[in-house]
Amino acid sequence: MNLMQTHMPATARNTAALDTLTYAIGQSAIGAILAARSPVGVCAILIGSDADALEQDLADRFPGKMLVEDKVTLRGDLAAIARFIETPGTGLDLPLDMRHGTPFQQRVWEVLRAIPCGATITYTALARRLGRPTGARAVATACAANAIALGIPCHRVVRADGTPSGYRWGIERKRALLDKEAAI
Repeated sequence: MNLMQTHMPATARNTAALDTLTYAIGQSAIGAILAARSPVGVCAILIGSDADALEQDLADRFPGKMLVEDKVTLRGDLAAIARFIETPGTGLDLPLDMRHGTPFQQRVWEVLRAIPCGATITYTALARRLGRPTGARAVATACAANAIALGIPCHRVVRADGTPSGYRWGIERKRALLDKEAAI
């Protein structure tokens, strides 16, 4: 799929490429999944029940970006994500584009990516790990801003008592993901 004009000056083509996200929607054991890529890597993995709602969520998270559906290019990403949901022990090895977060959010997301499959961490423990012992609420906000579900495993953050708390894509999906990982 090529939507760009071939006679476009090189700098204009480069700018257009940076402002374009390709995306595709597939199915998984926990519902519909939307994967989106920038030229850098996967910038969104969204989970839901309705394709139109997922597309709107993507548009809301990346205002001003040109969104181009490209099922062929993202077929492998969708397969890897669905495989990870079914067998999380296989890991999810996709290049990520985490530039859309604040510096603090990016720090939270990097720490989340270091939590091994099958393990969990509390909001408070994560805040302490970041050197902000009273920053549990800020950590929760960073988790809520995460657009790359599973790639940045915010589902591994739980309450102080070890129970799952809120999850942008539904508490039942969070429980299902944690149960699958605990069975490894």
